[in-house]
Amino acid sequence: MDNATEESFDVVVVGGGAAGLAGALTLVRARRSVLVIDSGSPRNAPAAHMHGYLGMDGESPAALSARGRAEVEGYGGRIRPGTAVAADRLSDGGFLVRCGDGSAVRGRRLLVATGLVDELPAVPGLRARWGKDVLHCPYCHGWEVRDEPVAVLADGPPAVHQAQMWRHWSAHTTLLAHTWRLGAEDRELAVALGIRVVEGEVTGLVVADDRLTGVTLAGGAAVECRALVVAPRFTARSGVLTSLGLPATDMVRDGHVIGRSVESDPATGATALRGVWVAGNVTAPLEKVSGAAAQGAQAGAAINADLIEAETRRALEAHRAGAAAAAGSAAGTVHG
Repeated sequence: MDNATEESFDVVVVGGGAAGLAGALTLVRARRSVLVIDSGSPRNAPAAHMHGYLGMDGESPAALSARGRAEVEGYGGRIRPGTAVAADRLSDGGFLVRCGDGSAVRGRRLLVATGLVDELPAVPGLRARWGKDVLHCPYCHGWEVRDEPVAVLADGPPAVHQAQMWRHWSAHTTLLAHTWRLGAEDRELAVALGIRVVEGEVTGLVVADDRLTGVTLAGGAAVECRALVVAPRFTARSGVLTSLGLPATDMVRDGHVIGRSVESDPATGATALRGVWVAGNVTAPLEKVSGAAAQGAQAGAAINADLIEAETRRALEAHRAGAAAAAGSAAGTVHG
């Protein structure tokens, strides 16, 4: 796989979301040659707006992506549509990244910002409304449904915490027991907060004029709501990292597995494999867009510092070798 004819870059960035583009922008401004491989399938594609990003609150994710791509390309970075499927470590310490169309590129360093997949509960209709009125994060969407009837789907321990959180945005919060058996303490907490508890498995959504109006239960009853809160399982898109021996591991909260992510240094995004960094939701599933972008920028700076260290080391070795050769030549001339 050490094919010198493959196109080569200082850094190959896999993933063109906020984290990948922020890392790429940092690197191209550091005068690095950068290629971003982007599959064009961001996690937040279903959402019309993003919130909580200072200076860009209410902006669409697509607009942010377009602006970021233009900035990266404006500094000489390149963005290539495609899906990176695997990578190989090369004998020189760099990497060969292979894409689904059979092409491959080389990078001295690798930044993986492939994000994650939200695996939703098995209720018909959830995926179609995801990011619209089937929601997860109150910091992202709570203001938009403030004081509206909100229902929380209980299919695991996080549901009670979610109901407690969303109650802050709306006093009209209902906890749908669904497939999770609520304990006495959970029920007491709900009563204390004025959260209504409804028994019965949720079987579907009620939608009118492209708006959620409620959910149906197994017994045929309906519960009114304008937003349905769920707890997805966060599954890292880790195929490229797995191919390098960096698999995703379970992410556990309160004894419950909420997803899988790839471990990294929280300050720099460095992984256990030298030369590979990660940023964004592939390593931090709960991070919002602004946080993912910050992680990308931090990883970009760390990668540039690593490249500078390697270049300095090579320059010093070459200098010493040259000085030793010159000294040897001079000594031979004197003795000759």
